[in-house]
Amino acid sequence: MSKRDYYEVLGVERSASEDEIRKAYRKLARKYHPDVNKEPDAEQKFKEVKEAYDVLSDSQKRANYDRFGHAGAQQGGFDFGGGGDFGGFGDIFDMFFGGGRRNPNAPRQGDDLQYTMQIEFKEAVFGKEMDIEIPKEATCSKCDGSGAEPGSKVETCHTCGGSGQQEVVQNTPFGRVVNRRICPTCKGSGKFVSVKCSKCHGSGREKVRRKIRIKIPAGVDDGARMRITGEGELGINGGPPGDLYVVFRVKPHEFFEREDNDIFCKVPITFTQATLGAEIEVPTLDGKVKLKVPAGTQTGTKFRLRGHGVPYLNRSGRGDQHVKVVVVTPTKLTDRQKELLREFADLSGEETHEDGETSFFDKMKKVLRGEG
Repeated sequence: MSKRDYYEVLGVERSASEDEIRKAYRKLARKYHPDVNKEPDAEQKFKEVKEAYDVLSDSQKRANYDRFGHAGAQQGGFDFGGGGDFGGFGDIFDMFFGGGRRNPNAPRQGDDLQYTMQIEFKEAVFGKEMDIEIPKEATCSKCDGSGAEPGSKVETCHTCGGSGQQEVVQNTPFGRVVNRRICPTCKGSGKFVSVKCSKCHGSGREKVRRKIRIKIPAGVDDGARMRITGEGELGINGGPPGDLYVVFRVKPHEFFEREDNDIFCKVPITFTQATLGAEIEVPTLDGKVKLKVPAGTQTGTKFRLRGHGVPYLNRSGRGDQHVKVVVVTPTKLTDRQKELLREFADLSGEETHEDGETSFFDKMKKVLRGEG
């Protein structure tokens, strides 16, 4: 299988800056890291993202790649980023533990939230506005986010001098190496709280339940996901909040079945209606409609009711409803009815038999009464 273009893998333009490439890599690495993402192909995607970053983050390798493609990316001496046990260790360490290239005081976007919402069949078809409550973090109402007990002081961290980072100097056979790490005293905040807030215990945040009004779009299907911008967790160091993703789970209907934007149902008809023809009432999502059943209709015959299906998402129009008629044999007959049927069978040269299935009638009558 041919490799995907490295720029496509990271989702950046070929003119992207080093900073844009680094940000794209960190976002995707967090998304597909095997310790976080348990999808079957997550590890393979993580390796693909890692390989793309190893090349595009190196100016020489990137130049070779831009000129010669994947073959050019392997030129130029030793490739320490290509997938050995130590490939890309510095970037992984930096991403998860705040290494030297990351400013712990920089604004960062808050985490996304997910809310699974169970809705009725018709609510998914026609849409609905409703309120939901989600647990999330908010700025502490007691300390206003400072993390300090009201009346106490917030001081500059004496260990890092307010930078949030601590320099560690190491002498190696290759020379003197200076590495920056998150300050262990202030945890990267650059501040020291002498008396922590009794409500949030110094975090500056508290758990709340927030009520959000959402609009379920008409035509949403089971498993669909809707994003609500800015309703995720709070940002860090003044960064923007994350987003809220609402996942819809649609309850099955007793009578109707859905496939994409079409509706399917079975409608029982009598032997007489199938033989002589009739006009019957059929339940739809919009109410009862008339359907002409031609004389001689066989059980299993399908009819289409155009425009009585599910609305299309974000555009006009609707799917269709497909009606499958099932001829049901009566089970309770008078002596006279049995006599006439035996006479009919004799004239037709048929053997008589009975087989009843009344549950179809019961289900349809329930829907026609508006109970389903």
